Amino acid sequence: MIRFDPLKKVRFTLIAALVLLLALIVISMATGYVSLSPAQLVRTIFGQGTARENLILYDFRLPRIIITVLAGMGLAVSGSILQSITRNPLSDPGILGINAGSGLMVVFYVMFFTAEANRSLFALPLFALTGGILTAGFIYIMAYKRGEGVDPNRLVLTGVGIAAALYGAVLILTTRLQREQYDFFANWMAGRIWGDDWIFVLALLPWILLLVPLALAKSNLLNILNLHEHLSVGLGVRVERDRRLLILIAVALSSASVSVSGGIPFIGLMAPHIARALVGPRHQRFLPFAAMIGAILLLAADTIGRVILDPSGIPAGIVVTIIGAPYFMYLMAKK
Repeated sequence: MIRFDPLKKVRFTLIAALVLLLALIVISMATGYVSLSPAQLVRTIFGQGTARENLILYDFRLPRIIITVLAGMGLAVSGSILQSITRNPLSDPGILGINAGSGLMVVFYVMFFTAEANRSLFALPLFALTGGILTAGFIYIMAYKRGEGVDPNRLVLTGVGIAAALYGAVLILTTRLQREQYDFFANWMAGRIWGDDWIFVLALLPWILLLVPLALAKSNLLNILNLHEHLSVGLGVRVERDRRLLILIAVALSSASVSVSGGIPFIGLMAPHIARALVGPRHQRFLPFAAMIGAILLLAADTIGRVILDPSGIPAGIVVTIIGAPYFMYLMAKK
């Protein structure tokens, strides 16, 4: 009887995902309002392209691709953490209201700063992070019950209610925005990847480089917290303290990602489910794969959106929603 080594299966799956991601990156570099042929793309990558080809690839497409990949990774890891610590398969930064809190602070940001100004750009992730942390803290307090701690289901339901209230506040505030400010925020809410300059990459990259490895370092803790709470306590885990730390990591990843990519929904919901189905629930294997799946989903959505309706395109958030909303309803019915 032939036995298939589970570890080899995981390695093969990770390699296949990496190859798919690299293929999508190449396709995204070549497609758009102005297409680049394979010969033009190779020539430009090796420094032999024309000024026009260099402008298209290095000034417009490559920064946007990197932003999309980083944001997809951040949202996927954030959703993975939230699903594990709440033990709820429907948890997601958008569903829990974290993205709504970030969006509220983005409104304040565009009211007082110029979104395109490089001097204030690095403040945008901090604004979004502040909104996400305040929202998560409020949800946590509302879901906390003395003597019982935080019930995961109560946390999700509280988040859904607060998200609805925050989106209402966002709509009221947008009526006070000027036309250019409103256009920017409308694109942000629709999930249009608006970060298309290298300065946006520099604004997001430190958050991903710091927080994704930190989440991976907490894999054993996430494995334990994914068990029943009494078992976690019996294994010596300080559940509430560790849960707060992990929520902070998830909020920071989500807020930093959406601050420069737009209000992208459902990536944090779908990527963890796909990863678990393919490599299992152990976080040492599952988190890196979820990050790659998130990058693949968001990059594919952005590429499809850019190609369907040239030159304006469809925001990546809308493409993801078309896929994610039916999937969410399926999970609701199943779980």
